[in-house]
Amino acid sequence: MNMAEIEVGEVFTISDETEDEQPVEVLAKVTLGGTDYVAVSFSQDLQEESEDDIDIFFLKIDGERDLSAIESDEEFNKVSEAFDAILEEE
Repeated sequence: MNMAEIEVGEVFTISDETEDEQPVEVLAKVTLGGTDYVAVSFSQDLQEESEDDIDIFFLKIDGERDLSAIESDEEFNKVSEAFDAILEEE
């Protein structure tokens, strides 16, 4: 178990396609089949609080606490459904 767990509400930066650093906030976390996933959104979007425009990204957390994109559609759909269930409860 990694001591430095990624927690809901945590903010960290990711590089986008243009290599700009963007702060993102963790909205939810789910574990499927022993793999942790987080739903993140750009902090800037969350501060503006317009519900329609919030882009949510799903990222996979590997053993080194590195975040990586979800490769397959099948995996993405599984993760997406799990997060939909979580986010609807709130």
